[in-house]
Amino acid sequence: MEQKNNIPTVYDPQAVEAKWYAFWEENNLFHAKTDPNKQPFSIVIPPPNVTGQLHMGHALDNTLQDILIRFKRLQGYDTLWMPGTDHAGIATQIKVEEMLAQEGKTRYDLGRETFIGRVWDWKAQYGSRIINQLKRLGASCDWQRERFTMDEGCSEAVREVFVSLYEQGLIYQGNRITNWCPRCNTALSDIEVEHEEQPGNLYHVRYPVEGADGEYVTVATTRPETILGDSGVAVHPEDARYKHLLGKYLVLPLVGRRLPIVADEYVDPSFGTGAVKVTPAHDPNDFDMGLRHKLPEIIVMNPDGTMAADTGKYAGMDRYECRKALVDDLKAQDYLVKIDEHNHAVGHCQRCSTIVEPLVSKQWFVKMEPLAKPAIEAVTSGSIQFVPERFTKTYTNWLENIRDWCISRQIWWGHRIPAWYCDCGEVTVSRDDITACPKCGGSVEQDPDVLDTWFSSALWPFSTMGWPENTAELKQFYPTSVLVTGYDIIFFWVARMIMMGLKFQEDIPFRHVFIHGLVRDSQGRKMSKSLGNGIDPLDVIDKYGADTLRFMLVTGNTPGNDMRFYWERVESSRNFANKIWNASRFVLMNLEGFDPAFVPDAKAFTLADKWILSRYNQTVADVTRNLERFELGEAARMVYEFIWDEFCDWYIELAKGRLYNKEDAESRKVAQYVLSYILGNTLTLLHPFMPFITEAIWQSLPHQGLSIMTNSWPVEDTKLSYPQDEQLMGILMEVIKAVRNMRAEVNVPPGKKSEVILKIAAAELKTRLEANSDYVRILAAAEPVTILAIDAATPENAMTAVANGVEIYLPLKGLIDVEKETARLNKEMVSLDKELSRIAGKLDNPAFTAKAPAEVIEKEKIKQTEYLEKQAAIKERLAYLAQL
Repeated sequence: MEQKNNIPTVYDPQAVEAKWYAFWEENNLFHAKTDPNKQPFSIVIPPPNVTGQLHMGHALDNTLQDILIRFKRLQGYDTLWMPGTDHAGIATQIKVEEMLAQEGKTRYDLGRETFIGRVWDWKAQYGSRIINQLKRLGASCDWQRERFTMDEGCSEAVREVFVSLYEQGLIYQGNRITNWCPRCNTALSDIEVEHEEQPGNLYHVRYPVEGADGEYVTVATTRPETILGDSGVAVHPEDARYKHLLGKYLVLPLVGRRLPIVADEYVDPSFGTGAVKVTPAHDPNDFDMGLRHKLPEIIVMNPDGTMAADTGKYAGMDRYECRKALVDDLKAQDYLVKIDEHNHAVGHCQRCSTIVEPLVSKQWFVKMEPLAKPAIEAVTSGSIQFVPERFTKTYTNWLENIRDWCISRQIWWGHRIPAWYCDCGEVTVSRDDITACPKCGGSVEQDPDVLDTWFSSALWPFSTMGWPENTAELKQFYPTSVLVTGYDIIFFWVARMIMMGLKFQEDIPFRHVFIHGLVRDSQGRKMSKSLGNGIDPLDVIDKYGADTLRFMLVTGNTPGNDMRFYWERVESSRNFANKIWNASRFVLMNLEGFDPAFVPDAKAFTLADKWILSRYNQTVADVTRNLERFELGEAARMVYEFIWDEFCDWYIELAKGRLYNKEDAESRKVAQYVLSYILGNTLTLLHPFMPFITEAIWQSLPHQGLSIMTNSWPVEDTKLSYPQDEQLMGILMEVIKAVRNMRAEVNVPPGKKSEVILKIAAAELKTRLEANSDYVRILAAAEPVTILAIDAATPENAMTAVANGVEIYLPLKGLIDVEKETARLNKEMVSLDKELSRIAGKLDNPAFTAKAPAEVIEKEKIKQTEYLEKQAAIKERLAYLAQL
């Protein structure tokens, strides 16, 4: 059993955190043993992009994971927190291409292999940056098992899954409409597109009816450049306005192409003119209508966002340049009816913010319906539980309406699609690279595309554990226990992991999905570069320490809800850390002569001892219960209130007299025992939230073992439950607070003793309070303390309060200088009168109320109310003093 009994005077988080993280790593305290005799608890980290650096979302997400892992580790589970990073195909390629651009080069100048080599070099140089930042946060991942989505094992898993799905007919190639990013020059899945409401125009264009001079059908579009790709016009089959035109043709303005008029129930007859242009190659809904009516797909745009070669005078124009020119031509030839202002949702590439184009292209797809059905069942049956439960509906609604997943990307960095093409038309999908066509023996070329980054991420819970090999990790830690993630990637990642886990492991990938919200700024806005309101977690850690940031992020946090970042809350958490440090220093300084092996008999405990032991015991039960329910913010609040309000502000004060009284050695030893026991165990309760400061203090306390991390989590103990003593102490505390408040009201100097009289109805309570009246005497500066029956005469000229059925009297005679106190209150009344006159002058002035912002006027009204309340209280006090 070690005991150092000293910590520095001032808490220095930088020194503490660097020292103890190195200590944990040196002693392999994060490493999972894969012990089949122990109950497993595992989490896979949502792999941050290798391009990334720690932001507040990461800080929150990983703090929550670390709290759960440290909690379960202390509970004795075989815990694995699997770390790793994602290759982030498009994002990483963009980074390296930007570096090449500074050299005046493109990836095409280097060629594929050399370019990929440059990306690996970039990854080697910058890829571990976010991992090192997670360590600064205190993340206790098993770094010895760190994975990367393109490491050899994960790559093998990706190829095995692709080929297996292809063999089962669940992966196919086809021409489909996809979201196309002209900047990244690749297809995107639906959920890689972010829609933003922005102002635009609705262009109304009239299409002549073939063979009917002067008859037109007017259609409206937000993208007039796509008119060049129209291959039909659709109306609702029941729309009486157009029934006579069904089966006839329109003439496409500027182009002259014949467009059949088709009937389709997709069309909303109440929107616009009820006639819709159909451009199958450039709109997802039009694509579906085109299939239904066998309309040709006419591609009029190149992948880079310029107009195609066969678009006549517009060929080679940028899409928006074409829009302007085409609208001018429509106007000149009298086809343009009008232009309305029209706000609409515009899709942007999630990676580079370029406006995406719907474009028909040949891509690889995963059939989602057969995978989605069991994934829905896993959640609706309760096998997987969302926390909070309301996200179940979000998840199931999306899966019930899911489209096939476009998994091919036209970039170079990523898992290359394992498909080879031969001139004979043979397509070969293979687990192993091939050099010749298995059908004709001719030369083959591998598909140049790579897989969507989320394809490899979908396998993360089992690929990281060594699948397709049946490893010890897979047997012990799959399914994982909980996935901690934000609600913004339920579709990107969560749903796909569930599908792939059920398909390839025949089991769910995790039992709980713990959803957290976003970290917003103090005004509730999303943190972003454009707003300039982002806060770097490393700046907070550098200034205040990781424990402060972690505790700030978790307190007040509730599952699934966004939270706001306030610097005031950071300061509050820093103050809490200092409070713990200073209280611990006090305890350590007063353990002189204490025998750590000493355990007192319960009979030796005072009322205060029993109260704090009982409150601690209840806190253990409450914190454990809330952690098990993923109510981490509530658990943190309970630890905070116990340490600050009960242990520091009350018990330490109650124990001081016994610690300083060296003549009563036995009572001193008991107080030392309780202080050491409560502090040591409470540090263990706090450890998941604030790991660094708890380790530093625990190491200086009497302890057994290498680290606080190897401790056992405290458990509720009925022997430490003293409900009657808790109740009595609660009454005494309320009495003490009431006396302190009354003394403060009349400005009694802190060192001046004051008589306190208590009147109590219940005889038993009266007896117990008499036996423990010293607490009132010491902590309320009360001398003497008189306890009377409820029917005793009421003291004259005394302030009064009632707490928990106890009447409390503070006789004022001789306690205060009535003349001096009256003068002070009159002076305060004059100041209040001036302030109230000033505020009334403002609020009664029409010039002020007409021009001042509403929040300024509201602040003045709030001040006015506060000052009036103070004025009323002072008048009441003056009237009382006049009677003395």
